[in-house]
Amino acid sequence: MEYRTIGRAEYEDIESRILYEDNHIIIYNKAVGDIVQGDKTGDECLAETLKAFVARRDSKPGKVFMGIPHRLDRPVSGINIFAKTSKALERLSEMFRNGDVHKTYWALCCEAPAQKEALLENWMSRNEKMNKSFIVKSGTGNAKLARLKYRHIADTDRYHLLEVELMTGRHHQIRCQLAGMGCVIKGDLKYGAPRSNPDGGICLHSRNVKFIHPVKKTEVDITAPLPSSWKGLDLSALK
Repeated sequence: MEYRTIGRAEYEDIESRILYEDNHIIIYNKAVGDIVQGDKTGDECLAETLKAFVARRDSKPGKVFMGIPHRLDRPVSGINIFAKTSKALERLSEMFRNGDVHKTYWALCCEAPAQKEALLENWMSRNEKMNKSFIVKSGTGNAKLARLKYRHIADTDRYHLLEVELMTGRHHQIRCQLAGMGCVIKGDLKYGAPRSNPDGGICLHSRNVKFIHPVKKTEVDITAPLPSSWKGLDLSALK
């Protein structure tokens, strides 16, 4: 099978974004605007880009496998895991379903939370036509319980950095729950931010992931560098 040609600049960018790789998985630092899996836009998805990259790098004449056990939203940056084998995909998918993959996000918000840290539990309902989720009362239609923990860790003169531990995996969960307590994420127009970001993304970054490797059974603990677009916040003490 032939894949499209990856140019030198794109090849180097992709290579620099691979945070971990072995024969079974790739952990990738996704950029704002990348789509993980194909959608109605018809834009090339990251899974296909990585297939083309691996095919060129490893001189693979045949088909490259690139499974998707989970996805980040298009305007979100940071860690996304891909499976290089069907065995790894099956096991990782089960681990995500069981909550065995521990994910931490950083969210730069327009307002500070009332409490320094807390557990948020809300019932959420997804409106597929609007591609948006809402906090609703328990027992409402297709509502699902959403749980996360947050901690307020830094500030600028205008924005506030929250560290979020995701405990369930609902549609737009962090965006919806933080907005629900008055802490809209910078650039997130869909959930109430006053203005967009220049890159069209939102200041939500999948910062860290911890899990037991699905094949090797060793601990994997990976942290993703922040996007260059996160300016104006002194994070030197936190990096």
